[in-house]
Amino acid sequence: MDQRVGFFLLLALGLLCLSLSPVTQANDLLDDGMDDDMDVEDELAGPEDEDLDGDLEDEAPSAPKPPPPPKVTYKAPEPVGEHFFAESFDRGTLDGWVLSNAKKDSADEEIAKYDGKWMVEEMKDSKLPGDKGLVLKSRAKHHAISAQLLRPFIFDTMPLIIQYEVNFQSGIDCGGAYIKLLTQTPDLDLDQFVDTTPYTIMFGPDKCGEDYKLHFIFRHKNPKTGEFEEKHAKKPDADLRSYYTDKKTHLYTLVVNPDNSFEVLIDNTVVNSGNLLTDMTPSVNPPAEIEDPNDHKPEDWDERAKIQDPDSVKPEDWDDDAPAQIPDEDAVTPEGWLDNEPEYIGDPDAIKPEDWDEEMDGEWEAPQIPNPACETAPGCGVWKRPMIDNPNYKGKWKPPMIDNPNYQGVWKPRKIANPAFFEDLHPFRMTPFNAVGLELWSMSSDIFFDNFFITNDRNTADRWANDGWGLKRAAESAAEPGLATQMLNAAEERPWLWVVYVLTVALPLILIIVFCCTGKKKSPATPAEYKKTDEPQPDVKEEEEQEEEEEKVEEAEKSGPEEKDDSEESPVKEEEEAEKDDEQEAVDESEDDILRRSPRNRKVRRD
Repeated sequence: MDQRVGFFLLLALGLLCLSLSPVTQANDLLDDGMDDDMDVEDELAGPEDEDLDGDLEDEAPSAPKPPPPPKVTYKAPEPVGEHFFAESFDRGTLDGWVLSNAKKDSADEEIAKYDGKWMVEEMKDSKLPGDKGLVLKSRAKHHAISAQLLRPFIFDTMPLIIQYEVNFQSGIDCGGAYIKLLTQTPDLDLDQFVDTTPYTIMFGPDKCGEDYKLHFIFRHKNPKTGEFEEKHAKKPDADLRSYYTDKKTHLYTLVVNPDNSFEVLIDNTVVNSGNLLTDMTPSVNPPAEIEDPNDHKPEDWDERAKIQDPDSVKPEDWDDDAPAQIPDEDAVTPEGWLDNEPEYIGDPDAIKPEDWDEEMDGEWEAPQIPNPACETAPGCGVWKRPMIDNPNYKGKWKPPMIDNPNYQGVWKPRKIANPAFFEDLHPFRMTPFNAVGLELWSMSSDIFFDNFFITNDRNTADRWANDGWGLKRAAESAAEPGLATQMLNAAEERPWLWVVYVLTVALPLILIIVFCCTGKKKSPATPAEYKKTDEPQPDVKEEEEQEEEEEKVEEAEKSGPEEKDDSEESPVKEEEEAEKDDEQEAVDESEDDILRRSPRNRKVRRD
């Protein structure tokens, strides 16, 4: 029991410590992946606060205050190394970006224009003053904006790395936050950027209803026809819900390698990976053989695996018309059944409404109510025999099924060589692109984009991510409330959590009280119980004999002069005392026998 009590004490203390401990993730994040040029300030007091502290030096010392959370000072990331595009929006303008003035051909005139608003501003709940980003401001509007790369990206021997940040500040109902890498063509006009503008890769989050997507689509050029076809990556196995609903900034990264492998990452964690040759739908390469469209199934082709036995004959006693159920002939009318009483009657208390018009509403009838006379009777109305299963029912006779001797299998058209077959073993060599754009429709506003980066060097991309998103993550983590505050906030949204909290704290305390205060006292064992077990038997017999001798001495001292009279008592009394002595000797012999048989005494005798 002591071990169980200790366990529950440790459990209660652990729960108490967890409920009061603050979140320490911020300190860990500040140490991981941060460069030397990131400045983390612990001093939050300004000059005015310093003067105030000087005035209060002579006053009585106040209670010590907990240190303030670390403040992360923002510094705009700077691209270092080979890159094709880098944009942090920290200049506060849209310089270099082009807003589309086109109209969407497939949409209604009222919403066809790309007139959704874009702004460069800080996040509504920014933890890094000075950190700006591109914000989609309008709801239920078409948005399109794009920018030129420093130079076109050509798929050769180096990988492609794309990364950018997204924060759904107001949540996301239905809409996307994906980007398009616009194909390099002679007629590319960013001012007329629309949904049909050719792109090489489309990548990023998209959500509508409960369908959470993370697109990776590339347009593959058919080497035989020159036509383009979209190839979609398989759906990630990871649960993406939290990335769309937690209102935090997340880093989306796509890596496509020259060996045709690809990786999709969120916050530097791989959520999807595969190969362009085997994990895209539809497949990059068509099948070498296809079914002959001109081949037709012969008329005499028999695909039936089973047929009815033609030699089978229906038995003479088979009755196809026998019903499945018949009335029970052994049933009798229950005693007290009211055949002449209807089950329902018109409500005698009902009154026809004053505005009832019989010409328009018909003849008025009182509403039906259960017949009061039937409440005490087993039933009312015409009694009918109950139905039972018909023992002679067999159903409609059918011949048994046998294997079809003429079965030829399921017919399939013959295979022929695919005239459109080709084999592209290097789908990584996609069409070059020279611009990046966002062409979106969203039912949610205030979608925050930041720190777009395109490069062919993984280390350069990691450095940019650490300088931008890493700093932002550290600031958000430093501002997170402690665990106790998070629990209270969660309980405000879900009141049923209070029950969980109370049980978590109260249950261990109740168990401790029960184990400590309601222990059951062990009753002394009888000689028979010692005989059944090997438990050591206390030396009770010697103590009992000593107590009996002491009692006899005390009785002798008290009786004194009366002993002479007792010796002259009648022979009848002496006989009774002799009988009692015999009974006591029998009991003593029984106890001695039990002691001799006990394992303890056997062990003593062996010793």
